[in-house]
Amino acid sequence: MTRKTILVVDDEPRSRNGIKKTIERAAIDRFEVITAENATEAISKIDRQKVHILITDIRMPEITGLELLKQLKQKAQDPVVIIISAYSEFEYAHQALELGVINYLLKPISKEKLMEAVEKALSIEEQIERSGVMNKIIDEKWMHTREEVHYNRAIREALDYIESYFPNELTLKQVAEEVHLNASYLSGLFKDELDMTFSEYLTRRRIQEAKRLLLTTDLTVTEIAEKIGYQTSKYFIKIFKQYENNTPHAYRKQNESDS
Repeated sequence: MTRKTILVVDDEPRSRNGIKKTIERAAIDRFEVITAENATEAISKIDRQKVHILITDIRMPEITGLELLKQLKQKAQDPVVIIISAYSEFEYAHQALELGVINYLLKPISKEKLMEAVEKALSIEEQIERSGVMNKIIDEKWMHTREEVHYNRAIREALDYIESYFPNELTLKQVAEEVHLNASYLSGLFKDELDMTFSEYLTRRRIQEAKRLLLTTDLTVTEIAEKIGYQTSKYFIKIFKQYENNTPHAYRKQNESDS
């Protein structure tokens, strides 16, 4: 089997080399792991060779991780992306999701979480390779027709509205009315452009916020459930477990141990 290339981009040498060594030790000979200390170096390497999986920090001097992703999309170079970030950068998760990031890992990263993310990325990359088509999260290439310009603007407005009101009770109909679209049409936009339903996107955003609150506050699970739009902690725990394969309490404890 042909080895896949993973590029690790991080301006912190210890973090960069730690991730490289972890992958090499856990997956002997399955990957070629190369590194870059900034986005400029990363782009240069991607121009020279095929990179299948990109692992990048968000906060870097001069060009951020998100700007790196935008530049790669403009160049039509789309490796499967995993974002790594310190707790304080978690507010960028929404933008990362829009740019097609398949996983968002908080530093310090446990070896288990890192390898789970790599295996998931590999699976997605192989699906893309088989189909020959990259499943894009949001098409950043603006089309020249009037219809397509409206199409992209509408989905962006919907995402902005969700970002402002996801902690509240929120329905597809409400968002559709806000962006002046038929609910069925907006539902289709979510499936076509984000490759997920409105409900799944809303749930993912709430889970992201829950993870941030679990790691940065002392709020109880019940309090967090209320803050992100769930009326009962029981239902919140059920949903969290579906997405994270862990309970909120166990997730908090595990990351406290990792740090």
